[in-house]
Amino acid sequence: MNISASRVIALVNQKGGVGKSTTAVNLGAALAVLGQSVLVIDDDPQGNTTTGLGVEKSTIGASVYDVLMGRVHIAEALRATEIERLQLVPATISLAGAEIELVSELSRETRLREALGSLTDAYDYIVIDSPPSLGLLTINALVAANEAMIPVQAEYYALEGLSQLTHVINRVREALNPGLHVSGVLVTMYDGRTRLAVEVLAELERYFPQQIFKTQIPRNVRLSEAPSFGKPVILFDPKSRGAQAYMSLAREMLELASVHA
Repeated sequence: MNISASRVIALVNQKGGVGKSTTAVNLGAALAVLGQSVLVIDDDPQGNTTTGLGVEKSTIGASVYDVLMGRVHIAEALRATEIERLQLVPATISLAGAEIELVSELSRETRLREALGSLTDAYDYIVIDSPPSLGLLTINALVAANEAMIPVQAEYYALEGLSQLTHVINRVREALNPGLHVSGVLVTMYDGRTRLAVEVLAELERYFPQQIFKTQIPRNVRLSEAPSFGKPVILFDPKSRGAQAYMSLAREMLELASVHA
């Protein structure tokens, strides 16, 4: 199944609290504001990306769970957002059951890739949020993607688990998705005034010398507040440091894409 017409980016890190959902919401919004057509897929049972984009879970009919279980076509699960050119496939807590239900199913690792096949030419970017685990939902995200982006918090245990994660990405590439590669490592919750954050950044640059984004996402109160209002930070407070950082990240990605093209 070829979905290379879109840049399909899986946000992955088995650690929780590193900014995967925040990045899915705000990078998707920033890319859309810059004129790209974007689909965000919430592949995490917590559904933080869904609420962060203003979708009330009680109103959700078809969700990514129904798509993965083959009950609906992915087009039936699409939801509009407040931002033009940005759509969402939402998640509900029912997705938690998919890890168990898919175990005995055929092609269990490729369900999301097969579902996305019909959207090959519909979007410039497809951004997939994944849960804080290396289970079947994350594997589905990696198999569906052509790029993995790893958000990493600028804190003491930042590198813990990254070797396991890169091992899983390599295994998926070898067995299921030869086109998969780590396109970027995003440092989140960064405070350059602290020695620890600077040391963590230096360590990550040694670990991923070619893949660290120049843009870091700062610790920012407005970025933390925006999800409770169901808005990307670029709508909630466009002048905040968090909003400016995600706009900078989106521009950096577009510039890198044009260079590679």
